[in-house]
Amino acid sequence: MSIKTISYRDFLLTAALLAATPSLAQNYPARSIRLVVPSAPGGGTDILARVLANKLTEYLGQQVVVDNRAGAGTTIGIDHVAKSTPDGYTLLACPSTLALNLWMYSKLPYDAIRDLAPLTQIAVVPNALVVHPSVPARSVTDLITLAKKQPGEINVGSAGIGTSPHLSLELFKHLAKVNVVHVPYKGSGAAVIAHLSGEISAQIPSLPTAMSYIRANRLRALGVTTAARSPYLPEVPAIGETVQGYEATQWFGCLAPAGTPQAVQDRLSQEAVRALRAPDVAKHMANEGAQIVANTPAQFTAYIKAETDKWGRVIKAAGIKPQ
Repeated sequence: MSIKTISYRDFLLTAALLAATPSLAQNYPARSIRLVVPSAPGGGTDILARVLANKLTEYLGQQVVVDNRAGAGTTIGIDHVAKSTPDGYTLLACPSTLALNLWMYSKLPYDAIRDLAPLTQIAVVPNALVVHPSVPARSVTDLITLAKKQPGEINVGSAGIGTSPHLSLELFKHLAKVNVVHVPYKGSGAAVIAHLSGEISAQIPSLPTAMSYIRANRLRALGVTTAARSPYLPEVPAIGETVQGYEATQWFGCLAPAGTPQAVQDRLSQEAVRALRAPDVAKHMANEGAQIVANTPAQFTAYIKAETDKWGRVIKAAGIKPQ
């Protein structure tokens, strides 16, 4: 059996790369980091991303800047990160549309499994079924009754086609057997503005998106989308208490481009988990109605796969066709 030899130059190059790996993590970051949010300012992803970015800035010693790149059901921002240089200076704060887009679009410009490296799951939140104060409905039952009396006349907004608020609505329509009109907007912020003006009657945004407006009585919460009531809004029933089998959660996570050096991925994952577990961050997240997860990359990877499979079944059952 022959033994393959390597040149002295190749030996030195290999040794240098191995030696550089620990120092890479030690010297990282050397400049500011962009945390890309694939949706418009004011939505749940944007709110939670800014909380995380502020604490990461403190822990990493470099500015972590939120960069909103909205459009096409979050695919523009996700694709931007997927194709970015994998050096740890461009990260992604993404909502659960990451697991939905595979089923909502016939052709994506990226492969979520191949092109992205999960770092940690930030949080899980319920969505909330909210109506404008002018809508004569004070419960889920009231809204269903109203929708059945006025089929095709009630406008219900969402953050865009294929987003969690949209699919939460489709599941509600399917299980409650109501005919309402879906009005997609370019992000949760735009949908909320339209809702506050009375342009739409209802929507099912994330709780962080809606919480401040619920507390100010500018929107009325009729139900939350989790199986049980939210501890942050305990007086509001779960939609499933009225509509049997209804459950939909929204989650948010932090990812890097695939190929980012493992030492950098490890550092980012550890610091993100540390940041999320900080008492001031935990308090801020709780005020927004978010339950912190802060899991490992392997756990987050498995969760994304499970969510992708689950929502694929829901989307097919609802008869939603990919664009």
